[in-house]
Amino acid sequence: MKPSRCSTRFPAWGARTAQLIVSEIGTDMERFPSAHHLAASAGVAPGNHESAGKRLTGRTRKGNQALRKGLVQAAHAAAHTKETFLSAQYHRLAMRRGKKRAIIAVAHSILVIAYHLIVRQEEYRELGGEYFDRRDPAATAKRLTHRREQLGYRVTLQEQTSVAMD
Repeated sequence: MKPSRCSTRFPAWGARTAQLIVSEIGTDMERFPSAHHLAASAGVAPGNHESAGKRLTGRTRKGNQALRKGLVQAAHAAAHTKETFLSAQYHRLAMRRGKKRAIIAVAHSILVIAYHLIVRQEEYRELGGEYFDRRDPAATAKRLTHRREQLGYRVTLQEQTSVAMD
């Protein structure tokens, strides 16, 4: 696997979004036991309403409206960057779940990343646009083979002895 690139430049936000996040949540993360508690208070955590084993609704909370709007704008910006983890996440989810749900998921990821950057006092490390392909290459091959077969091609796979990955 290719090593992660270290960068202080987060692909989803500029100075104004960073100022918004810090002004709304502060730098003291003691009030939030985890990143998921922070996401729930911001209104970008996935909804979870289940009764009798049946999933009813996935609506998110209202939460902090200023922070939520800023995160959604940052998510839109991140979705349109090239070769980034957040862009890959958006496109992967938008295909299956729809654009609006994918944007909320990316906004959730941005807030979780910001939480961990503040708590750990670390720089942002970009995972890259091909993160999901590298994580499970067999699933990627299966998905692409199935897609080509849907288009009317017959596919036979042969594993190469050496694969050149950049």
